[in-house]
Amino acid sequence: MRIEVETYSGFKADERPLRFRLGGRWLAVEEVLDRWYGPHAAHFRVRAEDGGVYALRHDQREDRWMLESL
Repeated sequence: MRIEVETYSGFKADERPLRFRLGGRWLAVEEVLDRWYGPHAAHFRVRAEDGGVYALRHDQREDRWMLESL
């Protein structure tokens, strides 16, 4: 599922997600639990303010974010 994400850009662009829109509401990322990188994507497992754990993927070739699982 494609989603809208606001990110922190420090050392590099889109370094980590800060919040994302799920349905009609924004959820703040409370903690990045894990991150890993593939050849064309960055993956993040995050805990959001609602207590849920989400897997987000940033496709760097197309500059789009996807929700991988709930």
